[in-house]
Amino acid sequence: MTRITPQPGIMDIALYQGGASHLAGVRDVLKLSSNENPAGPPPSAIAALRDAATGMHLYPSTDHAALRAAIADVWHVDADRVICGVGSDEVLQFVTQAFSGPGDEIIHTAHGFSMYPILANMAGATPVCVPEHERVVDVDAILAAVTERTRIVLLTNPGNPTGTRLADPEIVRLADGLPDHVILVIDGAYTEYAEGYDGGRALAETRPNVLMTRTFSKIYGLGGLRVGWGYGPRDMIDVMTRIRQPFNLSTVALSAAEAAVRDTKWVADCAALNADQRARLTGALRQLGLACDDSDTNFVLARAASVAEADAAEAALNADGILVRRVAGYGFPEGIRITVGNADQTGRVIAALTEWRNAS
Repeated sequence: MTRITPQPGIMDIALYQGGASHLAGVRDVLKLSSNENPAGPPPSAIAALRDAATGMHLYPSTDHAALRAAIADVWHVDADRVICGVGSDEVLQFVTQAFSGPGDEIIHTAHGFSMYPILANMAGATPVCVPEHERVVDVDAILAAVTERTRIVLLTNPGNPTGTRLADPEIVRLADGLPDHVILVIDGAYTEYAEGYDGGRALAETRPNVLMTRTFSKIYGLGGLRVGWGYGPRDMIDVMTRIRQPFNLSTVALSAAEAAVRDTKWVADCAALNADQRARLTGALRQLGLACDDSDTNFVLARAASVAEADAAEAALNADGILVRRVAGYGFPEGIRITVGNADQTGRVIAALTEWRNAS
């Protein structure tokens, strides 16, 4: 009798663990574990979704033309070189599936997005993890890891869960140092929070082997709808489009995302609020003896002196109904990733940690 077996790499996949949403016995939970926008979705996106809901019996657009046009208008890119997916995760899956397979290697960094090795294994490729330096991507380490089998380098910038950003000249040095057969993917989920950063747009515009990805799940507040996009060379986008499901995005998701991307004032206001509260939270954490790097995202990675101290700090936050994210799986067993909230939420975090520190 023939035994049914999965494709190579599938059984090497560890299930992705998202941020917790509930605390036992707590009703008013403040969820700061998933880097969600405390302002929620823009009212314009909510209105667009409601309007689109009346047409839910109709199939959605297969070419995402209206959303791609909106992205092109706002971000000054070529709509024909934009591909949309179910979150940026699906765009990352397109590129790994289309351009790698058994016998190939996909490079990612030690503290990069935990989906990267999963995506490599899904394609049957071998994930290759390289170290970072002081929680910042190390270009030399990446280039040293490149072989003839390397097909893709997955770069999170700004980083998650570190919050750090690789400087633009270093990204250019990385792109310059990669051989022609290697694709550089710049995963810019937090680009809108990083002042003066284009998310890799200029490189994706001019290089034949650079792809930029973005998401609507963070600053746009549409995590529950799952919309993302990628931008790169026309021939690369053409290949990826051939493996995209024709109706991968719903009518309501497309409409809400189009309204959100055009709501530039709302996005700017959210970025300004985040920058203000991020600085406030960072300063308070340092005063409380919790180390943290400057962040270019909507979260801060606090590093305790030990795992036991991190456990105690998390317990104090949980006792006040605050959920944060422990990131041992990312290489920081003593780390606590805290989403930046609004002024009241940030104050609640600081108060809980101050009380804990004073009592310890």
